[in-house]
Amino acid sequence: DDNTLADAIRRELGRDGQVYVVYNRVKGIQNAARHIQELVPEAKISVGHGQMSERQLEDVMMEFVSGETQILIATTIIESGLDIPNVNTMIILDADRFGLSQLYQLRGRVGRSNRMAYAYLMYKKDKVLSEIAEKRLRAIREFTEFGAGFRVAMRDLELRGAGNILGVEQSGHMLSIGYELYCKLVEEAVNELRGGPAEEAPISADTEVNLLVSAFLPETYVADELTRLAMYKRISGVYDRQARLEVTDELLDRFGDLPREAENLLDVAMIHNLGSRLGIAKVVQQKDRLVFVFEEHNAFTPELFLQLLDRFGQKLTVYGGSAPRLSLFAEKGRSPAEQALELLEIMTKKAKIPA
Repeated sequence: DDNTLADAIRRELGRDGQVYVVYNRVKGIQNAARHIQELVPEAKISVGHGQMSERQLEDVMMEFVSGETQILIATTIIESGLDIPNVNTMIILDADRFGLSQLYQLRGRVGRSNRMAYAYLMYKKDKVLSEIAEKRLRAIREFTEFGAGFRVAMRDLELRGAGNILGVEQSGHMLSIGYELYCKLVEEAVNELRGGPAEEAPISADTEVNLLVSAFLPETYVADELTRLAMYKRISGVYDRQARLEVTDELLDRFGDLPREAENLLDVAMIHNLGSRLGIAKVVQQKDRLVFVFEEHNAFTPELFLQLLDRFGQKLTVYGGSAPRLSLFAEKGRSPAEQALELLEIMTKKAKIPA
């Protein structure tokens, strides 16, 4: 937006500062310079790019460093090595075309003094961004604190994918499975190639939870979208009462008393994680019954069924066959998520499933 662009430049010039404008195409950079000159006719502008001769570029930079010009319109040649404390506003045009680490490096060229610095990441009005470009821009907006470079590098790695470190080709599979699982798979593959002992496959499933409860973080409770997404990620890792207590304490400290939907979300997260460790494929509510469908490889044993009978009695029914399952009669007045969680916690304790 031209008004935003002009206001950002004038705000910096109003405190006797200077401005970087990044336009990363030599072809058209002079047109961009003319456009900015029209928006801010009172400013002195210079242009620098990598196709200039060494002497030309040196003259441009010396003029800018000495303060003879107030705006430097340049390509990404300013990405590293520049430390000009008087430059505390940067405008990156067509920011959706840049990589995440590149945006982070560019942003680091401002804020080199005790002044508040501003970085404007702009893209063309009404342009539909690709999913990956949206994620890059969201990440650079999210990671603003000092020392965020490692987090930016990790996010960049997840967005672009990692190379196959055991071969020459680039795989990018980490984009699908995440950094931690990728490292675990690489570790297992290396161990296998070295002839190390094969670990016994743990009981594991991706439990589908389908209960008639509202389980989410309301916008009225956690208003900021990025914060809400971060809390969803924290909640997804809740697998026992201690972890749940820690997350609950954090929610209470930051946002106040938990609404019923947030309590249900914690229950559902625990159901999913405990069910996955027990080898349960589905936890489904069917009218007045809770049904637990098991994978072929699971932790259920006849002894465990007898222990569950001691607690639930005739409310519990077991079905064998190719798709074994448990059916629990749901008590009225109690949340189905709480009842499902109670059964799974008993199973986890009695079956002694490792974390």
